[in-house]
Amino acid sequence: MPFNTLSGRFLGLTIVFVLIAEVLVSVPSIARFRENYLQSRLEHGQIAAIALLATPDDKVTADVGAQLLAAAGVLNVVLRRENVRELVLPSPDDPTPPPTVDASFNLVTADQWTLMRDALEVLFIGKDRVIQVIGTASQGGEVEVAMDEAPLRTALADHARRILYISLGLSLAMAALLFLAVQLLIVRPIDRVVAHMTAFRDDPEDPTRIIAPQEGARELREAEEALKDLEVRLTGALRQKERLAGLGSAVAKISHDLRNMLTTAQLLADRIEASGEPAVQRTAPKLVGSLARAINLCERTLAFGRAEELPPETADFPLAPLVAEVLENEQHAAGTCARFGSTVPAELLVRADADQLFRVLSNLVRNAAQAIEATGRPGTVSITAGENGTLTEIRVRDSGPGLPEKARENLFRPFTGSVRPGGTGLGLVIAAELVRGHGGVLVLEETGPRGSTFRISLPAPGRPT
Repeated sequence: MPFNTLSGRFLGLTIVFVLIAEVLVSVPSIARFRENYLQSRLEHGQIAAIALLATPDDKVTADVGAQLLAAAGVLNVVLRRENVRELVLPSPDDPTPPPTVDASFNLVTADQWTLMRDALEVLFIGKDRVIQVIGTASQGGEVEVAMDEAPLRTALADHARRILYISLGLSLAMAALLFLAVQLLIVRPIDRVVAHMTAFRDDPEDPTRIIAPQEGARELREAEEALKDLEVRLTGALRQKERLAGLGSAVAKISHDLRNMLTTAQLLADRIEASGEPAVQRTAPKLVGSLARAINLCERTLAFGRAEELPPETADFPLAPLVAEVLENEQHAAGTCARFGSTVPAELLVRADADQLFRVLSNLVRNAAQAIEATGRPGTVSITAGENGTLTEIRVRDSGPGLPEKARENLFRPFTGSVRPGGTGLGLVIAAELVRGHGGVLVLEETGPRGSTFRISLPAPGRPT
């Protein structure tokens, strides 16, 4: 099982953690085994001493004493009663001095940490020593024995090996069970999500490849739902971009033919301008200006060939005449409900590209007029302007019904921000892009049942754009 996979890493971590847990359990178990072993030797030594004390004159032959000590597994037995230390069963080999003791252990006062430390010392670094063990006697007082440590080390090693084999078995069994559980409950659902992601990557525009959440676990289901939402949004965005690409191609073709038509119309307008009729002379310059702007827009569209605007060619000029021209043009195109007006100071200058600012104001005024016409009730559209510090602020107000919630959420997004049947929602998008190109900003300042206000903020003349 490779450890660069989720299953392999989980399997390895499971084995390591189970082994650590078994070690933490086995050390106290080894200490307890040693304590029980020593306590058993104390009890056997005490029984041997009681058997000796039961004989006449508290004496037995050397052979019987050796047999008692061998049965108890000790070298001698000492009883402590009423602060008196009595050697009851001496070692038969050297009865006068007791055997030399290399270490002494008192089970009466030893705590758990001391027992575990002594057990590990015996198991890993102990030697074949003669040790003295002190414990509590069942008849009162204390009993101490001297014994060889080699049998204890052997028994302790056997016990540790048994614990090790059991730990390994439990670790492997636990790891196998956890591995199967992880495979069924975690890895398989994740593999399913990965498979859906791979399939969606291959064809993100196919709606049948969007994942359908079906997991019961809350976290995995939330991940699937988040992935579904991402795929739905991405599919919609790709479709919208495809639509925009098609629209751009269509606009380029239309602009090409429209430019030719407008060029012919401009030539005819030039001839009309030469007429001596006063009414024609008043109207012809405006017609020529409108045709020139339309031809310029078509040429820019064809030259650029993309969904972005050319950088503006800014200059300082009076704003009032431009506003008056915008309102006059839109007045001719509007119905009977909308009324237009402006309060722009005659001396107010603005730094902008005149053609692009004309398009911005035309889009805003036209949207406002259409909103009023849709209600069937009379309303007004007005343009105000003034300087605010380092900014020139232009406001387009209307007394229409205000923008609905959906339109506010998608205000500057193409094809989604329009509330008029048949509308594309491109007017505000184009206007906002043109204003950004001037270093300014277009925002919806307010909207409600009493109407809406859009504010254009541009750097004032003399300020860098």
